[in-house]
Amino acid sequence: MEQDFNTIINSGQLVLVDFYATWCVPCQRMHPILEELKEKHGDALRILKIDVEKNESFATQHRVQAVPTLMLFRNGEPVWRQSGVLEVGELSGVIQQYL
Repeated sequence: MEQDFNTIINSGQLVLVDFYATWCVPCQRMHPILEELKEKHGDALRILKIDVEKNESFATQHRVQAVPTLMLFRNGEPVWRQSGVLEVGELSGVIQQYL
């Protein structure tokens, strides 16, 4: 998991990571928002969904204490993070800053 993750975030592509849990209602609300975001930004953005229950140590390593937590990576470095549900327009604005 970690090796694949590092390969993806170092690919040069902007990567949005969604740390979520299957039981989390706000996480479920984020799914269609992320789908719309992917349609809007196409290949300029890659979205990774990481289940914190299946990847506990990985979530701990990235200091995820609440779900959903969104992190944006550019060239392997985290450039933005926020916990909670964001609307597509707000999240798209954040992404535009880093494209």
